Amino acid sequence: MNKYVVYLEWPIQCFRVDAEALAALRGLVPPDSRVVRARDDAEFLRELPDATHAIVWHFRPEWFALAQQLRVLATPSAGRELLPLEGPEGVKIHFGGFHGAAIAESVLGYMLAWCRGVLRRPGKKVWERSELGDKCYRLQGTKAVILGYGKIGKAVGNLLGKLGVRVFGIGRSNFETLRTEVSDADWLVCVLPSDTGTDRLVDADVIAALPERCVIVNVGRGNCMDEAALKEALQSGKVAGAILDVIGREPPQAGDTLVGGDVPNLTIMSHTSAFYPEYVKDCFRELAAEELLK
Repeated sequence: MNKYVVYLEWPIQCFRVDAEALAALRGLVPPDSRVVRARDDAEFLRELPDATHAIVWHFRPEWFALAQQLRVLATPSAGRELLPLEGPEGVKIHFGGFHGAAIAESVLGYMLAWCRGVLRRPGKKVWERSELGDKCYRLQGTKAVILGYGKIGKAVGNLLGKLGVRVFGIGRSNFETLRTEVSDADWLVCVLPSDTGTDRLVDADVIAALPERCVIVNVGRGNCMDEAALKEALQSGKVAGAILDVIGREPPQAGDTLVGGDVPNLTIMSHTSAFYPEYVKDCFRELAAEELLK
């Protein structure tokens, strides 16, 4: 008999399992299975020794010693910072990729808001039609380079492509083409996890290769951005703008590079690009589709 321990407690409602989501999970697992909800570390560790599946937000490496029956360790998060990247032999570790559609819609929203001038008038409420006369343009026909072309990056590219955006994906296999491809890009969209090799991947040299019209959009993790180089580029007009759903430290604090001082055409969101009510249930559906709930 399989035992599924679900430990998805989070202050944000859409990231927290509830009775409805648990019912959805029970409909996806074998009929004789047990589904157990844990609400804190102590309860989770009590349930872990005979668990075959654990669906969690975080998991410490030393907990594997308690999990002798574990076959699947999964998190809804696409970020690599919450679970060990490797586990004992026989344990499948899974990071979520189901939120690509929601994140793609967020990226599209940010881009359209920029194209139509919504993000160009910080703090202004007066109707000034002439101010935006030379700033609005069509999204169709622009070029987006997507840095991080996994499940989520491809979902972003697929949606943008349907609207006439020319999309070029950059992954590990073709990373050497990044500076060439961004040299004529209207958008650099970062969809990178925080695993090894992504720290300050968008550095001063990459930013210098961007044309002045380019806008940087980051919906991955904030560690990929050289924030000092980005701030300088925005202040000097070397790049047109930046829309960041993620930054290096969250929440930001006074004195952080991008928080203090005048940084023109910078929009910092609050890490909300994947918010939607079906989040947890879609995590369970993805696990079922990938045959990880057996």
